[in-house]
Amino acid sequence: MSGLNFGRHAPKSGQVRNAVIFVHGYGADGRDLLGLADPLAPHLPDTVFYAPDAPEPCRNNPFGFQWFPIPRMDNSTEAEARASLVKSAGLLDAFLDKVLEDEGLTPSQIALVGFSQGTMMSLHVAPRRAEPVAAVVGFSGRLLSPESLAAETRCRPPVLLVHGDADDVVPVQSLPEAAQALEAAGFDVYGHVSKGTAHGIAPDGLSLALSFLRDRFGIRG
Repeated sequence: MSGLNFGRHAPKSGQVRNAVIFVHGYGADGRDLLGLADPLAPHLPDTVFYAPDAPEPCRNNPFGFQWFPIPRMDNSTEAEARASLVKSAGLLDAFLDKVLEDEGLTPSQIALVGFSQGTMMSLHVAPRRAEPVAAVVGFSGRLLSPESLAAETRCRPPVLLVHGDADDVVPVQSLPEAAQALEAAGFDVYGHVSKGTAHGIAPDGLSLALSFLRDRFGIRG
């Protein structure tokens, strides 16, 4: 599918009405987030879950993948990082289109859930698509190239940003910075800081993400 390997978790009900695309972080793989389908599926019974692997082997972890290199961590150049971002964004965008086609869904029936570098990818790709997805949920990430967002935005899906206040990998200040740029570009943005949480996903954040997804998918009861 569009050049990306992926995992798929079938809907609990056996009927596909929505899809969640997990976008993993630097040095991880799709399986790292696909496990979240287990606690979410009972509350999203008609939702299929996908988790693609990023296209590049991670420079700092030969067992994981990266959407783009990180110069301060792996001695790559800014030009290399930018080129990889552009390539990966195109692949992720094509992956979303293929999910829509294969599952017979419309853009309003899919959501992106990213973590760390996966949040950066989700916030980069979703606004530049022709039609908005149902939602973007971003854990522990930041907004890339905020200065170009307004000019390059084609659609405005609702966004939920969640961050731990003890994150020593991506500073928690990244949340208000991203929210400010998104709101200035006309997005509806919701934010939550998980107390005492490092670079990870805490139960309170996951619970909020579930409520956000159910609401945007129009699931009641």
